[in-house]
Amino acid sequence: MIAIVDYGMGNLLSVYNALEMLGAKPKVCSHAAELQDAERIILPGVGAFRDCMKHLAEGGFVEALQEAVLQRARPIFGICLGMQAMARTSSEGGRHQGLGWFAADVVRLTPSDPSLRVPQIGWNETEHRRGSPMFAGLPSKVDFYFVHSYSMKCDDPATVEATCDYGGAVTAAVRKDNIFATQFHPEKSQDHGLKMLENFLRWNP
Repeated sequence: MIAIVDYGMGNLLSVYNALEMLGAKPKVCSHAAELQDAERIILPGVGAFRDCMKHLAEGGFVEALQEAVLQRARPIFGICLGMQAMARTSSEGGRHQGLGWFAADVVRLTPSDPSLRVPQIGWNETEHRRGSPMFAGLPSKVDFYFVHSYSMKCDDPATVEATCDYGGAVTAAVRKDNIFATQFHPEKSQDHGLKMLENFLRWNP
């Protein structure tokens, strides 16, 4: 079962429909206990970091995710705010603790070009690490759809799977062990996004 975590802040329908198009059988999980049966997990998210962590904690998802991902090594795909939640902290609206899966902090976008607006909304070219299993079958440079005002700054460059340029290098994807996440929205990125989701369904970290 492919679990889509529903903690009240995700673009669930688009993710669900994209997975169905690939022949998968996703399940929207609004109760933490449902993650026990998950073979793979998708953690979407749209909104503010503080609210994200609050809802995850109140729903019992923090403990359930730690158990499924860190102890049982279930592959997980974080999308947008779902990626940011995997960092140790965020400075959005104060300083808030994340899941701490990556040695990284979430900081506000500060483009060097004053003509670039924040949030970044729209298509941007990403460049990924050669040999990445999650970008298999995709060009070395490929456009994905972004909507965000904050981005992840990683201590370890080895965990950065892809970057984009938005008045400076921005982390577009991260990967470590069985954990993968993107700042962009694959479910809104047409064929390239579907290919990435297909790669996730086949991924055996």
